[in-house]
This record gives sequence, C-alpha cells and structure tokens, in this order.
Amino acid sequence: MSSGIVANAFVVINAPVARVWAALITPATITRYMSGAEVAADWREGGRISWHGDYQGTPYRDHGTILTFTPDQELQYSHFSPASGKTDVPANYDIVTLKLSADSPSATTLRLTQDANPTEEARAHTAAFWQGMLLSLKGLVEAPAPAV
Repeated sequence: MSSGIVANAFVVINAPVARVWAALITPATITRYMSGAEVAADWREGGRISWHGDYQGTPYRDHGTILTFTPDQELQYSHFSPASGKTDVPANYDIVTLKLSADSPSATTLRLTQDANPTEEARAHTAAFWQGMLLSLKGLVEAPAPAV
C-alpha cells in the first residue's frame, strides 16, 4: 500500500467517545459533515467502503477497503479516487486512519492521518481539507439534540 508524506489533523470534541464513533460510522451523519458525501460500507474489517457525491462541482465515486475497525478506538481504510488519474491498483491507494481517545467521560480527541501525499504542498492541502471536516464533525456532534 501507500506511504509518502503524511497529512495530520486533530480535534477535541466535547462529547463521549461513543457519540463521536457513532458519527464516524453513520452514513446519514457522515453526509452532514463530509461535504455531502454519500457513504456505503458494511463496517467490518476487510469490507468495502465507497463514497460518491459532488466536490466543488465535480462528481466523484471513490472506494476502498476497511482495514481496521475497532469500535470507539480506531477506523482505518484504504482510499482510491479515479479523479487522481492513476491506475486502480493497491500501490495507488492512500490510507486514512482515525483514532479516538477519551480525554474524560465527556471529551474525545480525534486524530486523523492520511498518507501518500506526493509533496509538502499536497500534504498541506490534504491536512487543511481534513481539519475542516473534523471541525464540521465537532460542530455537529457538540450541537444540542433537537427537541422532540
């Protein structure tokens, strides 16, 4: 699989780990913080994961494999985007890793890494994208639950 230059992002979310984890694996919630991406996955190691949507006016359909699925702790998956112009072979997939840690019963640190950035400029762009996504996730998870 990949290596290259690694992009990093992290956020502290004022919510329990279980609530953050649920937001990471619930497709309807993912759509709300991940630029409208629609996600399909069976959420098991070795299972497929796919995303499709429209990013800045361009439709996309990406895919990968779930590599690690440890509830409330870690989600890792490979990712391939045909928009990269590369051949769909494992060497051209990047690896995204999300790790959660409980800072307290009501606060969670979420760290994200993505490898396979070919340059420092690409790493900075990738890190900024993910940091924005994590901040959107934080806002969504920390929002008060709507009244019923």
